[in-house]
Amino acid sequence: MLTIAARPGPYSFDLPSTALLVIDMQRDFLEPGGFGASLGNDVSQLRTTIAPLAALLADARAVGLTIVHTREGHLPDLSDCPPAKLHRGAPSKRIGDPGPKGRILIRGEYGHDIVDELVPLTGEPVIDKPGKGAFHATDLDALLVERGIRSLLVTGVTTEVCVHTTVREANDRGYECLVLADCVGSYFPEFQRVGLDMIAAQGGIFGWVADSAQVRAALPTTSALQPSS
Repeated sequence: MLTIAARPGPYSFDLPSTALLVIDMQRDFLEPGGFGASLGNDVSQLRTTIAPLAALLADARAVGLTIVHTREGHLPDLSDCPPAKLHRGAPSKRIGDPGPKGRILIRGEYGHDIVDELVPLTGEPVIDKPGKGAFHATDLDALLVERGIRSLLVTGVTTEVCVHTTVREANDRGYECLVLADCVGSYFPEFQRVGLDMIAAQGGIFGWVADSAQVRAALPTTSALQPSS
């Protein structure tokens, strides 16, 4: 069992029952010229997560940790997109409309995919989700249960929307979530601060908060999940 300092108190996890969850690190949200930038957002606020997350991914892969990626997006015919979501936003900038990197939030489009710096490796599951939360209308829970996962190291964007929704869903399902503050991001600094505070508030109402460096320092230098040769 590994234990690190976190808010509101120590967080303990066991490598075989822990997964690193990487939420929606997609081109349309993070890249200059993408959908997020076209709405007037400062994507540099999100891009600060890429380097620490890439380093964490490398260390997690080295020890054989389960890694799961998600992407928010919809079927090309929009049959999985509820009207309440489909009709939000300014005309010409709604889900399915032509965007800077292909149709907005449509599976298979260039902008829908994960940024080059964080490309999933072969064998790492990629969950395509139609909602903000990673558990809604997906097989994520079944995948985690099958692998015996009980603890989640949560990363990705955005802190107050898809990360928060997923952590709340996970908490209701009994998962113990550690949100890595330097590996989650918001377009709005105030939302970032408050979003993290809300997770750790009241004794960890939704989970714990720490930095990725603390997790990396706690990980063994070789895989603890595979027998040595």
